[in-house]
Amino acid sequence: MPIKPLTCFITTRDGDELNFNWYRDNHSRVVILVHGLGGNNQRPYILGMARALLSAGWDVVAMNCRGMGGIMNKKSRIYHGGSTDDLEDVIQHIQDQDIYQEIAPVGFSVGGNIILLYLGKDANTVSHLIKKALCFSVPCDLKHSALELARPRNKVFMKYFLRDFKTLMEQKAAAFPDQISVAGFEEIVNFQEFDNRYTAPLHGFKDAEDYWYQSSCKQYLKNVRIKTLIVMAQDDTFMPKQCYPIKESEQNKYLTLVTPRHGGHVGFVAFNPQNHYWSEKTAIQYLND
Repeated sequence: MPIKPLTCFITTRDGDELNFNWYRDNHSRVVILVHGLGGNNQRPYILGMARALLSAGWDVVAMNCRGMGGIMNKKSRIYHGGSTDDLEDVIQHIQDQDIYQEIAPVGFSVGGNIILLYLGKDANTVSHLIKKALCFSVPCDLKHSALELARPRNKVFMKYFLRDFKTLMEQKAAAFPDQISVAGFEEIVNFQEFDNRYTAPLHGFKDAEDYWYQSSCKQYLKNVRIKTLIVMAQDDTFMPKQCYPIKESEQNKYLTLVTPRHGGHVGFVAFNPQNHYWSEKTAIQYLND
């Protein structure tokens, strides 16, 4: 990375703590990167995108969603697919610095769902500095994505996610033993069981179904009033057809859906002289157009 980031901590509206890396190169525009499920701001796809956009005239804020990145937050809650409040707090903090003319949120996987939910759920509250948004590999329908991940062909990915979340919940259980227990965690085999046991009760949802319904961005895409590009590969093994917002993009002039044949889940690799991923080249072209 050509520029060393400043690691920033902010207090959230509910008195918790969030952190992000801020790459500043005196540009007048800034991108806010939101990572995917179980990720953090040190994942290669985040660092690569940050490097590419810095070289293209953007400062970069790379979020760690609540509780991620190896820095435990203060409250029992973690982040989830509907955590728009944390994104709003970061956007507000950056906006309050009064140094940028434009803010562009760029999200990956669940991070993309959070961005689209923010843009669509209450379009009147979206920051006036946001002119464009870009999201990759978005589970626009959280229920059907969770059910897809529960299928046998995705067993290895499900084990990977649950392994990381077990570590997170063990830390939470140690800090909040009256609220959280990891006894019997190894019996959890899919997100419905995880969300019923942890996500829903920790965040005020009735159950997994209620969480999925309230937090899925797809139902709100009709309200988006920011020019937004959604990129979803046709061979994304995490995404059944219900996750692709085909009708929604056709009916909303602010939405553009691109579905390349290949790319998997947050893949989009292509060889080029700049050593940029295809996703990075797409971001540069789209945001700088």
